[in-house]
Amino acid sequence: MAPGLPGGTFSSPADRTVLSPKSDGRSGPAASAQYLAVDLNATTPTAHSVDLQTIITVLNDSAVDVTITWGDGAKDTFSAAVAGYPSDMRHTTHTYAAVGSYDVKVTVKDTTHGNEATNEVQVVTSGAEFTPHKPTRLLDTRAGVGAAKAKVAGHSSVALKVAGTAQVPTGVSAVVLNVTVTDTTAAGHISVQSEKALAENAATSNLNYVAGQTVPNLVVTAVGKDGYVHLYNAGGESVDLIADITGFFTPSPASGYRALPPVRAVDTREGLGTAKGQVAGQTGFDAEIAGRNGVPKGVTAVALNLTVTNPQQAGYLSAYPSGQPAPSTSSVNFSAGQTIANAVIVPVGPDGRITLRNGSTKPADVVVDVVGYYSPDSRSAFVAATVPFRIVDSRKDSWGRKAGPLAARSFYAMRLESDTTTPRVDGWVLNTTVTDTTGPGYLSVAPDPNFWSAYQNGTAVTPQRPGSSTLNWTAGATVPNVAQTPGGKGGIVDIWNQSGQNADFIVDLLGYYQTV
Repeated sequence: MAPGLPGGTFSSPADRTVLSPKSDGRSGPAASAQYLAVDLNATTPTAHSVDLQTIITVLNDSAVDVTITWGDGAKDTFSAAVAGYPSDMRHTTHTYAAVGSYDVKVTVKDTTHGNEATNEVQVVTSGAEFTPHKPTRLLDTRAGVGAAKAKVAGHSSVALKVAGTAQVPTGVSAVVLNVTVTDTTAAGHISVQSEKALAENAATSNLNYVAGQTVPNLVVTAVGKDGYVHLYNAGGESVDLIADITGFFTPSPASGYRALPPVRAVDTREGLGTAKGQVAGQTGFDAEIAGRNGVPKGVTAVALNLTVTNPQQAGYLSAYPSGQPAPSTSSVNFSAGQTIANAVIVPVGPDGRITLRNGSTKPADVVVDVVGYYSPDSRSAFVAATVPFRIVDSRKDSWGRKAGPLAARSFYAMRLESDTTTPRVDGWVLNTTVTDTTGPGYLSVAPDPNFWSAYQNGTAVTPQRPGSSTLNWTAGATVPNVAQTPGGKGGIVDIWNQSGQNADFIVDLLGYYQTV
């Protein structure tokens, strides 16, 4: 499994063992510690699984029968010959059909001496499922929403309460935010993490900006145990920050994820998915999502890459469920003539549609690429990176790649799993950034059709060039965007430079989706 993504750890020490009353008339923790005890240590290495370590201790040679009840109706049994002190130690794994919290009970029966002991530990799966949330503004430092009405100073952070705010429940493990930086006067970047110290010492970034720029980006981040996330301004000058929530993840059944190869669903330049022609200012249109392009009916939300191009004036685009009033939130911010993309997760209306509204007073073209969806029928659960991990930075040697920009119209095959024949990850959540650009272009992220062994022995086929974009840039720009993508059959994701000039790129791992 990829680094930077540890599972949870849970334990119940041996002194919590309870000895059956029939054992020589003794009972309770103290008695069990003197004669028969079981120490439990559990980890959750994948979204749905638990690895339980049992350490059984007796003072005399004994034969024991062990029963593990997993809390979901399943159980495992084994027998062991325990040769006195110290113990029998082993690992047993179990995969739950649904994410959640489970009480695991271990019963040890000493068949030699007729005694019995039990211990219990509660485990919570690493995986979490998605609940869509009406697009809602949680933070706007310009207006004093969610924080003081003041710009965030350089090299400082703002704490944003997520759990218990705007009908977001306590116990959320991760949140989906559209974060925007604006009113910038110098270059810098923003890092969003679950703890203040992590944000202020992050080796990764979520948004990059220069003076005078308004930059949005999707952020999928773990939430701290206190219910907060922290947004750190790594630039030297103050900025305003905005954060809009569109959903959250909890370790309980809701909607799982299904990744799709990127497919273009809407393009106003061609009349795809809507009428041909630019979207007039202060107007919008509904786009049918469910039942098309591999997205089934009954989905609760959809993962999209939104692109605005040829805008005649600065403004913003909002994406939200059909049948609802236009929210006071934005999905993509743009300036006149700019082509810019931003990943979004949008709740889907009851009719299977979403609404896209041009908040500018002048027309603009809109492009929509579908990359996945959330549904109660999907079991793929999200595992958030406790600390986002930088996979590759072309400006330096990293991830087995020598330093150097990605050549024009070429791709980099990024191997994300060590098992090249049986991928265990259904979809990756990557923050991609392009920098040191010398001309306009766009980046695409797509699954690779090869096994890694084919690259090693020179038999890999050249992947088909993607027809969709993840992010767009102009000369000299540093542009970020999140890509939610499946890996190929060999656990490989391709990063494509679709421009005519070389460009440096950075990929940070934010998390992944798993069925196992």
